[in-house]
Amino acid sequence: MQLRILLAVQLIMVGWTAYTQNLTQTVRGRIVDEDTQGPLIGATVMIIGSDPIQGATTDLEGEFRIEQVAVGRVDLLVRYIGYEERVLPGLLVGAAKEAVLDIPMAESIEALQEVVVTAKQDKSEVLNEMALVSARSFTVDETKRFAGSLNDPARMVASYAGVQSNAEGSNEIVVRGNSSRGILWRLEGVEIPNPNHFADEGSTGGPINALNSTMLNDSDFFTGAFAPEYGNALSGVFDMQLRKGNNEQREYTFTASTLGLDFTAEGPFANNYNGSYLVNYRYSSLALIAEAGLMDFGGVPKYQDLSFKVDLPVNKRHFLTLFGLGGLSQIGGDEENDEGELTYRFDFSGGMGVTGLVHNYLINDRMFIKNIVSVSGTANTYNDNIPDGEGWKRIEENDISKSTVRVSSAWNYKINARNKLEIGGIYSRERFDIMARSLNFETDVLETDLSDAGSTDIYQGYASWRLRPTEDLTMTTGLHYLHFGFNNNFSVEPRFGLRWDFAERQAFTAGFGMHSKLESIAIYLGRQQNEDGSYTMNNEDLEISKSAHFVMGYDRMLSENTHFKIEGYYQHLYDIPVENDRTSAFSLSNFIEGYTTLDLVNEGTGRNYGVELTLERYLTRGFYYLGTVSLYRSLYTALDGVERSSMFDGNYVANFLAGKEFAVGRPEKQRTLFVNGKLAFIGGARYTPIDLEASRELGTAVDGPLLSEKGDDVLVTNLAVGWRRDKKNTTREFKIDVQNVTNAQATVREYYVEATEEISISKQLPFFPTISYSISF
Repeated sequence: MQLRILLAVQLIMVGWTAYTQNLTQTVRGRIVDEDTQGPLIGATVMIIGSDPIQGATTDLEGEFRIEQVAVGRVDLLVRYIGYEERVLPGLLVGAAKEAVLDIPMAESIEALQEVVVTAKQDKSEVLNEMALVSARSFTVDETKRFAGSLNDPARMVASYAGVQSNAEGSNEIVVRGNSSRGILWRLEGVEIPNPNHFADEGSTGGPINALNSTMLNDSDFFTGAFAPEYGNALSGVFDMQLRKGNNEQREYTFTASTLGLDFTAEGPFANNYNGSYLVNYRYSSLALIAEAGLMDFGGVPKYQDLSFKVDLPVNKRHFLTLFGLGGLSQIGGDEENDEGELTYRFDFSGGMGVTGLVHNYLINDRMFIKNIVSVSGTANTYNDNIPDGEGWKRIEENDISKSTVRVSSAWNYKINARNKLEIGGIYSRERFDIMARSLNFETDVLETDLSDAGSTDIYQGYASWRLRPTEDLTMTTGLHYLHFGFNNNFSVEPRFGLRWDFAERQAFTAGFGMHSKLESIAIYLGRQQNEDGSYTMNNEDLEISKSAHFVMGYDRMLSENTHFKIEGYYQHLYDIPVENDRTSAFSLSNFIEGYTTLDLVNEGTGRNYGVELTLERYLTRGFYYLGTVSLYRSLYTALDGVERSSMFDGNYVANFLAGKEFAVGRPEKQRTLFVNGKLAFIGGARYTPIDLEASRELGTAVDGPLLSEKGDDVLVTNLAVGWRRDKKNTTREFKIDVQNVTNAQATVREYYVEATEEISISKQLPFFPTISYSISF
């Protein structure tokens, strides 16, 4: 009934039009050269379509201010002589918070003949100017807007071409048929641990992201052929940036939702100082859902997280930034079958954290150095138990902690408008203390799989060169080097990218790159117990997993706000760890989390290839849509020499998203209704069936033929409906975001339940509503 009412409201509002704004707000920020980070003095900034025209000119610090901008969506045009103009479309201006922007601009290599305001926009461009293919920028507004994203950047990018998420509800990201373990997470320019709550060892995803979207600035996501500065990644890169806090006035946001309660504060340190702070704290409210019986989590999940960014400019050339992110999570309890019998008892607690200090030094108007020192760590303990007579039998337990001290430095030199160099190095010192035991059901003995403490070093270096021979042709080339001190294996990785704007609004792109990824330290330390009670460590000398990416694409701006893109790719994976058995089909390319004690060798291969199409209308006049289609194959070969479909060979993914904002009621009420929807069709993933009779005989799961079954194709329908109201100095927003509106129940995989000696079926995430209310002031 509730959904019918909301849909009816949507239809009624379709005919409503925009209204005159009464409330106003300040739009301000800083304009810099994207290569040198130096201020651009005298750049002009204007609100497109404003009458009379509203605009400003940047001062000696590159800063601008536009007062009394009407609350709502605006398009911002930035122009500077000798630079390519920029348009920021669909900027949301609210009554509660000033819109504070940092806008980089690219120098033009051709002298301007005349000044013509065309308001051309291409939102497909990314922040990293060295990335020319398989890249996409995303905004905090998109993270909040896309239906079903739950303010989570990982869930949001699952709507992009070549990307899919876990149908069971976790946010592991599969990019172009690669395991989600190939993802690299970066924050403020430095690699960070998996930033998700309830994350298992070796995984890159989890149920809930610890980084609140209210903290994010515009960020980049890459799906292949990465720029030379990115290393230790095979499939995708999240390069996330935190926004700066308001350095002139204090602002606050409080949000209450079915996922958590959080509070954000920002503001200046002192008058006449440009420094600022931004901090967010969140505590889970999922316990309320579990207790109300709306969702069976198998226990009460508890989590909390804290993130912050502190900007401390020293003078006009030295800038310090202190940032951090941390999260704690815990879940545990008993599970029952339909007859009320206890089948399982478990307990999990985990945590992650990172803090870093960034120093930007603007040497002159052509050079700057960026230095970062960070400390990060993860820890989790886990145990599984099954009924054993009147008590419980321990079948698995883990206690794993890791910490890393990381130092990086990057030197950027803009030779001229045609040439830019970037050279950098990264040193990481990783410490680990790992213990893991699992039950051997044949001997009924809890055996030690991992038991080690120590440290290792990781060295990375890179060099990038961007060349623009003409205004229409841009090329990047470079090299990345990765050295693993644990066993002295290394990888040398050339990279190349090209973009040719061969006609107005049309471009051809191409890219190539060699890439590599270290396994979790637990893979190298895994050991097997011999018959005499001794242990053998087989995987200490494993080489680094590698891949070669080839990409070609075509881009076209169909209009000022509609973009079409087609991209084809081929990836060759090699040196992939596989079981050292000529009859085995096991490969780590099908792993998404955990560890293995199998004897592995680097003789596995794989190949992923496909084509991706994107048609997107950027948010204009309150309306947007995004359609993507990905057709692909994901294949692998283990030591048995047979090429098979990988776990992620779903063959296709199709997404369609759309949204509309409507003015509601009298103009002075400043009410906006928004409706966002998503429809996704995802090819079923492969899974390994259970050999029921063998499992009953052994007492635990025994796999059938590896990845021989294909899950059902998955239909996902998400709907988000809400309203936003601006009053003087406050903005309130209420939203209902429903995942799987139709409650489709596709079979994803199956698993064995020891207590009942039966096979259970795991389905896609069922109908799951989230409700949130926020107020900013």
